[in-house]
Amino acid sequence: MSDATKAVLEGGPDDLPERIVSVSAPGEDIKIAFRGGYEHFRATTRDQDTPEGSLPVYEWWERTELPG
Repeated sequence: MSDATKAVLEGGPDDLPERIVSVSAPGEDIKIAFRGGYEHFRATTRDQDTPEGSLPVYEWWERTELPG
């Protein structure tokens, strides 16, 4: 059984502090504020077993910088 309120993040910066995050709506892109920008993750069709159960996997696909 999958926990739809959390997801596993794969890829992106090695020093991203959290790899299991809350998801506001399953399947929607996730945007994580990190080091003056945002790391963007997209849903995959895969699940991963974690200490918190089987969770959907989201893959990193781009970074956007904040102005300034």
